[in-house]
This record gives sequence, C-alpha cells and structure tokens, in this order.
Amino acid sequence: MQLALIPFFPLLSFVALIALSKRLSENQVTTIGVAGIVLSFVSALLALILLPENYREILWTWIPFYTSESNTATIQMGFYLDSLSAVMLMVVTFISSLIALFATSYMEDDAEIGWFFACINLFVASMLILVLGDNLLVLFLGWEGVGLCSYLLIGFWRNDIENGWAAMKAFLATRIGDVFLLFGIFLIFSSFGTLSIQEVLQLAENHWQTGSLIATYTALCILMGAVGKSAQIPLQIWLADAMRGPTPVSALIHAATMVTAGVYLIARMGGIFELSPVAQTAVLWIGALTLLLAGVAALLQNDIKRVLAYSTMSQLGYMFLALGAGAYSAGIFHLVTHACFKALLFLAAGAVGHLRGHTYSLLKVNNLRYEIPWVFWAFLIGLSSLSALPFVTSGFYSKELILSQVFESSYGGTLAWAAGAFGALLTGFYSFRLFMLLFYSKGLSDVSQFLKKGASDFPPLAKGGQGGFSNDLSWRMKVPLGALMVLAVIAGFFPITQITDASVIHFVAARTASWPEWIAVSLGLLGIGIGVWKLYPMPITDNIWMRSLGIEALYERVLLSPYRRLSYFMKGDPIRAVYHLGVWLSISVQNLLQSFQTGRTLQYVSAFVAAMVVLLAFWAVI
Repeated sequence: MQLALIPFFPLLSFVALIALSKRLSENQVTTIGVAGIVLSFVSALLALILLPENYREILWTWIPFYTSESNTATIQMGFYLDSLSAVMLMVVTFISSLIALFATSYMEDDAEIGWFFACINLFVASMLILVLGDNLLVLFLGWEGVGLCSYLLIGFWRNDIENGWAAMKAFLATRIGDVFLLFGIFLIFSSFGTLSIQEVLQLAENHWQTGSLIATYTALCILMGAVGKSAQIPLQIWLADAMRGPTPVSALIHAATMVTAGVYLIARMGGIFELSPVAQTAVLWIGALTLLLAGVAALLQNDIKRVLAYSTMSQLGYMFLALGAGAYSAGIFHLVTHACFKALLFLAAGAVGHLRGHTYSLLKVNNLRYEIPWVFWAFLIGLSSLSALPFVTSGFYSKELILSQVFESSYGGTLAWAAGAFGALLTGFYSFRLFMLLFYSKGLSDVSQFLKKGASDFPPLAKGGQGGFSNDLSWRMKVPLGALMVLAVIAGFFPITQITDASVIHFVAARTASWPEWIAVSLGLLGIGIGVWKLYPMPITDNIWMRSLGIEALYERVLLSPYRRLSYFMKGDPIRAVYHLGVWLSISVQNLLQSFQTGRTLQYVSAFVAAMVVLLAFWAVI
C-alpha cells in the first residue's frame, strides 16, 4: 500500500473538504487542503527511498472478463514505480505543495475557498493516479480526472460567463484528444489482450514490425491524446483562455499537472512511437510548429498571464521536439526545469494580481520596479530561466540539451534544430519585453493617457500602499516564491540523462558545448537584448486575431460557425418535418384516389380505355 498512499492523502482531503468545509473555519479548510498535498509529497519521498526499482503494487482486480479464446483476463487497479514515474511524482507533489501554500493567501476571504481546495486536491490526486497507473485504463482514469478538475477550476468564478466559456473550451478541446486516446487503447487491447503498460511495450516490440500500420495508427491516436492535453497544434486553442481561473490554478495547470500529462504519456509509451517513424516525425514537427507559433503569439499579448500561457505552449513544443527526436531524457529534464520556473512566474504574476485588484493588463499594471521587490526578483529569475540565460539558470541546461540532441538526431537534423534555435530568440524577446513593460514602462498611468482612456477602465484600488495599493506579501506567498527562485537556478545542474535508469540524477557541468549550442545561446541572448534595449510596442487593439494569430478566428469560421448553424437547424427538428411531409403526401394521395371512387360504371370503363390507349401509344413509340 506504499504507492497507494501517495494519491490517497489528497483524495482524503477532497472528501473531507466536500463533507465538512461549510462547518470549518477558513484556517481549518486551508490546513486540510495543504496537508493532503504535503503528506502526498512526504509519501512519495519515502516511496523513492524505501521501495525497490521498478516496483509494482496491485490493489485489487478491477475488471474481470473472458477473451474470445475463452481465457480469463483481468484489468487490475495497480500502480507502478520506475525512474520516469519517480521524477513525475516529485514534480507533481512538491510543486503542487508550494502552489497550495501560496493559494492559502491568494484565496483568502473567498466565499468558496473550501470548494477551491477540494478541487485542487482532486486535481493532484488525479494527476498522481495518471502518473502511477500500471495499466492504460488506470492511466486513463487519472487522465479524465485531470480534465474534469481543469473544467471546475478554470470556471471557478462562476459569476462571469466568460469564465464558463473558457472552462467549456478547455473541456471540449481536450475531449477531442481523449477520444483518440481511447481509440489507441482499443487498438492495443485488441492486439494484445492486455492493458498493462510494461507488457504492452514488450509485446509491441516482439510482434509489431517497425513502420507497420497498426503501430502507426496506435501511435498517432496516442499522439492526438497528448496533443489535446498538452495544448499543441491543432488543439492548442484552450490554453490561453484557461487563464481566467484563479492564478494558482494557472500555475498548477501550466507547471505541475495537466499540460505535462501529454509529454509524460508519449515518454511512457515511447516504445510504440519508436516502431512508427511517421508518428515519431509527427511528434517532432508538431512541437517545432507549436513552439514557433506560440512564441510569436506571446509577443502580441497585453495580459501578463496570457504571455505566460503562450510561453508554456512554446516550452511544451520544445518537449515535443525532444520526444520526436528520440531524446526522451532531455524532454523530461526540460519538463522538470520548466515546472520550477513556470510555477515561479505564475505565482509571481498571482502576487501582482493579488496586490493590484486581480488585474493583469500590462496597460494598467506596470512600473513596479521599486514597489514589490519580491516580485521583481521572482520575474527576473523566472524569465531568465525561461530565456535560457547561460550557465546561471536551469532552463539553459535543459533547453540546450534538447537542441544539441535534436541536431544530432536522425529524426531531427538542421531544420528542426533551426526552428528550436529561432524559438530561443523569440523566447528571450517576449520574456524581457514582458519584464520591461511590467517593471519599467509607465503604460497608461500618466495623466493624459489616463484621461484619454477613461478612469472607469482602471481597477479599483486596494487598501494601503503607494497610490492606495498594498505592496505587502504574506509569508505564505514569500516562501513558495523563494523556494522556486532557488530551484529555477540550481535545478539545471542535475539533469536527468536516462529516464530508464534507476539513477536519474547526474551532474552536467563537464559537458562540452558544440557550435550549434553556441548559436542557439547567441540567438537567445540577442532576443533578451532586443527585449531590454527597445520596448516592443504593445498592440492596443485586443481582438480574437491578435490573441491567437488568427487561429481562433479560423476555427470559428471553418468549424464552429457551420456547426452552430447545423445545431440551430437541427433544433428545428427537421426529421419531424420530413415525417410530417410523408404523412401529408400519403393523405394527399389517398384523397386523390378516393376522388376517383365514384361508383359509376361509365367512368371506370372510360378510365380503363384511356389507360389502354396510353399504354399502346407508349409501346408503339418504343
């Protein structure tokens, strides 16, 4: 039961908060909410220390059934711990613990704080079940739990209808990928009669030929599931709008849980992708296109959280790029470092929003250099790591490891490396554009622009602090920010070089850089320099094209609008109209035939003669 304890504690907190939150004080609610995740982290740490390598734990028989050959088969509720799941466990539980502690201050005095922490604990528990699942059905159980919780948390503030639409968009977009993942699971089960991940990988290696159709179809279905969860092209449209949830939720989705699930899935099922060069290549180029598209989109945002959202999409593109090149260790390594600096950035953004009336617009929240020192240093360290500032940030080591291995890969090569290197320039550009606008630009705060824009467009002032704002952060915000600032710097010195090896921590300082790495580093520094030297103009017009480079508008025109028209048409119940038309025709024909039933012999004989004449004429013509 050692592994079962890891998701058990957040599940227990979820049940306790659902049942008792109305009777508990806010402090009791937050204590239970944080304790469930912290105890999960402690359990995971003990499991890594005490349990042997490649440990399997079967809890019970979930689904017994008979195969077509009359042999008994079962699907068991079981967990599996190896080096890959161990890395994911530490990322999920530790980062989530820091986010939960931060949320105790961020969500203070919220009327539904009990429901919030209940959903957070269910979210973490679902992710842990996904990571630990010994078979694909247990993995899929956690997979769907994560999707449900994302819907509940993105739309947490239900008083704004836009939050509900954002939650629905995330739910539906990821469901598309989930359907394909189910198809992949069906193909695997029909081929091997088992869903045990380790058995499936072994059987696929022994029975499927490289490049076979069944291997390709299965890998592509799994890929589409991963694309939906990790917001890659073409199912990336939900991620930026997911920012409408509370900022700790954004940190949880973008750093520790949901979006990393797709990367984990491909790494876990890597043996099947290696049997399909088509699918492996698709992973690589989906990642390359996504990292470039998201990098450009991040330059066009006025909102702090949307910039960070597109940066998450771009960094996930780097992970897909690594996985597509077969560099699984580099992809997982970047997942770890990204979790540290992206959680730091979102929590820092949450601190800004918390102190500025939950406003994140760069037109309204800016010039903060000397007002909130903790946030300044958090953004500086986080954005430096995101931009892969050489030698002193964790993001440098993981990103350069990806680019070097992509350059040397048979699936990657020069073109894929060039996409990643240009993405490094974009990353430095949009990162330090955000930094300069947030801390050194005055935005619309001068009097003339304020009067021109209108005071009603600015947020209400909080109590205390300069200009009516509060600049004080509680220790519950400072501790997570401080811990993540340290990790954003030091995590890169311990890369994961072999995710299939029990010993996954290796020192990297002795690595020798090649010329492609130096070019990528130079481009990253050039992007940082452009962002610092000259502020990139902010697009004032905030429309659907600017927010997503026209992709949402394209989807609206090609997919959503026709579907909406079809829905309105079907709402009128055309099937019933066709049925009524048939009834009307039947009645009309009946009435017509009845009109000829007069009972008069002369009319019947005349009709018979006329019919014979017509038939004879027709026969004569033919």
